[in-house]
Amino acid sequence: MAATKDRLLALDGLRLLCALAVAAHHLGMAWSVDGVRPTSTHLPQAVNSVLIYGFLGVEVFFMISGFVICMSGWDRSPRAFLASRAGRLYPAFWACVLLTTAVMTWLPLTEGIPLPHGLTGADVAVNLTMLAAPLNVPYVDTVYWTLWYEVRFYLLFTVVIALGLTRGRIIALGVGWLAASVAVPSGVPLAELVMPHFAPYFVAGMTFYLIRRHGLTLPLGLLLAASWLISLVRVRERVLSANPGFPVPVGPGLLIITLGFAVLLAIALGHTDRIGWRWLAAAGAVSYPLYLLHPRIGYTMIRYAYDRTGLPVPLLVAAAILVLLVVAWLVHRLVERPLGPALRHLIATGPGRFPAGSPGRRIGGRTAGVPDGPTRHGLSSG
Repeated sequence: MAATKDRLLALDGLRLLCALAVAAHHLGMAWSVDGVRPTSTHLPQAVNSVLIYGFLGVEVFFMISGFVICMSGWDRSPRAFLASRAGRLYPAFWACVLLTTAVMTWLPLTEGIPLPHGLTGADVAVNLTMLAAPLNVPYVDTVYWTLWYEVRFYLLFTVVIALGLTRGRIIALGVGWLAASVAVPSGVPLAELVMPHFAPYFVAGMTFYLIRRHGLTLPLGLLLAASWLISLVRVRERVLSANPGFPVPVGPGLLIITLGFAVLLAIALGHTDRIGWRWLAAAGAVSYPLYLLHPRIGYTMIRYAYDRTGLPVPLLVAAAILVLLVVAWLVHRLVERPLGPALRHLIATGPGRFPAGSPGRRIGGRTAGVPDGPTRHGLSSG
């Protein structure tokens, strides 16, 4: 995949870094490889003290998503925007749900791993819609919880697009959303819309895009600062709720999320535009399927290998991540790339026939009837 002048390769690299952080956190310490003791007991404590903060990759993912969605929706109709999002998210998601279901069916694990039992074909079908959470259906894989947050953000942003997307309206949305995230407690019906725990990250991402588009102004700087301050409170809550069996200081978590803000600000201001490492494009491409695939399939590979070989757990975790990177690339190359444009076209323009051998008719570097999505810039969310 060639890098282009309008591709933010630094953002691609950040996306893969986040996916790897979440994968290492889950596979290294969020389960029991032997069904008796936490996997973290098989790792050096110095490693555990780093991996425990891997969950913060999700927070940075949400910031990237805010950036991507704001960019993706600009100068688009609601239908074109939703088509671009569906084409980006669904093909890889469908493949990963089916792959995970197959692994759980053929290689069942019954001890020490928090696998949902008794999933039916209907449950899997509901998972394929990304609506398992509101329909109260068990997830095929627990990491899908983040997708329901993404879907709600997309729907909220679609309303703003329908009203007319402007800098002022995005700022107004950000201010109102941040205020609501502080005022609305978790557990009430309105919290389903407000998403108080993760709202500051989406707002920060939108602000970063406005800075990219319009420059750093006082209103945008104030909105970004407010998002950062609220995010520090949310990170503190998340760190304090962690219970890995050893002390987890809050300070490193606050530093990590602050570093995430700083990196995204540097990207928004154009300080990373000169980065031209083409391999970062591939890194961004595999981050989404890697995130979707890693827990259940990773647990399975590690457990079966450990039971049969007794190899050191750190080696098995590293090997599982490497294998999953290869599988993620295959999902991107064989499923996402061919099906994404076709699905975007179908939703954006309705059913139609493409010429043989092409997902769409090419006009001036674009696919006719298929709006250019964030994938063109390497910014698609994961």
